[in-house]
Amino acid sequence: MPAIDPAHIPAKLFPVIDALCTTGAEVSRIIARGPLGQALGAGVGENSDGDQQKALDVLADEMFEAGLRGAGVRYYASEEQEEVLSLVEGGTYAVAADPLDGSSNIDVNVTIGTIFSIFEAAGDANASFLRPASEQVAAGYIAYGPQCLLALTFGDGTQLYVLDPETGSFALAEAKMSLPEAAKEFSINSSNRRHWTPPVLAYVEENEAGAEGAKGRNMNFRWVGSLVAETHRILTRGGTFLYPSDARPGYESGRLRMVYEVAPMAFLVEQAGGLATDGTTPIMALTAEKLHERRPFVFGSRQEVERITELHG
Repeated sequence: MPAIDPAHIPAKLFPVIDALCTTGAEVSRIIARGPLGQALGAGVGENSDGDQQKALDVLADEMFEAGLRGAGVRYYASEEQEEVLSLVEGGTYAVAADPLDGSSNIDVNVTIGTIFSIFEAAGDANASFLRPASEQVAAGYIAYGPQCLLALTFGDGTQLYVLDPETGSFALAEAKMSLPEAAKEFSINSSNRRHWTPPVLAYVEENEAGAEGAKGRNMNFRWVGSLVAETHRILTRGGTFLYPSDARPGYESGRLRMVYEVAPMAFLVEQAGGLATDGTTPIMALTAEKLHERRPFVFGSRQEVERITELHG
C-alpha cells in the first residue's frame, strides 16, 4: 500500500512524495516512543551553520536521504549537510529539507516537523536550489503532533492529509485549505523586543493596544518555537508570524533559511490565500544566493501582512 493516497498527487511527482511520506511515517513512530527509545533530544554536535544538532536531527536527516535516494532524487539539500548531496545520477528532482524543525521542543512533547521543497533538477547541484522561490514545483511539511499531518502544495491550492493510524497511510482531509484574511493572533519571539526594528515594534504595539487602539480589536499572542507548528496554526485559523531581522550580531537577515524553511512555507501559505514576505518583498519573488542563506520572514493573513509591509514602507 502506498504511504499516501495518490488521487491528488501529480503522477510524475508521486515517487518523491510517497518516499517523503514513508519516511515521515517512520519518523513519527520513532517520535511517538519518546524516552522509551533513544535520547532523541540529546545534543550531538553542531551543523554547518553553527546550530546545535540533536540526535533526532541527525537520524531524521539520514532517514530522508536514504528514502529519497530510493525515489530517484538527483540532489538533496539539508539543514544538516554543509553541501548539496548528489543521490542518483540522472534523477529528475532536487529536494531541500529541514528534516527536523523545532528540535528544541523534542523533549517536551510539543509539535515538531519536517519541511521540504521540491524543484526540477538543474544542470548542477547549486543551480538546482539557488533559483527563484517561484520555481518550486511542490512544497510541504509533516507535523508530528497529536495527529501526524501533511500539508502539501503543487501550485494549485494547499492540501491537508492525516496519517491514518489504522492504515499507516496519509489520507486526504482537506482538498484546499483557506487561510482567513483577517487575524486574531500574532506570533513573534517577544524576548527579543529590545532588538527589534521600529516597524516591527510598531506592529506589535498596535496589536497590544487591542480594541482601544487603532486596530479596534483585541489580538492574542502566540509563540511555540516550531515553524511547522506556527504555520499549521495559522493555515488552520489565521494569524501572522514574524521572524524579522534585528539588531543582534548574526540576526541582520533574520534566522530562518530561505531554501528549505522560508521558500516552502511561503509557497504553502500563498496557495492557501495568505501572504509571505521578508517584511517588504514577496518571498516568492526572491532568489537565494547561498544554500544556507537566512532571510527575514513574515507570513499569514493577508490584511496583517499588508499592514506590516505598510509599516516598513
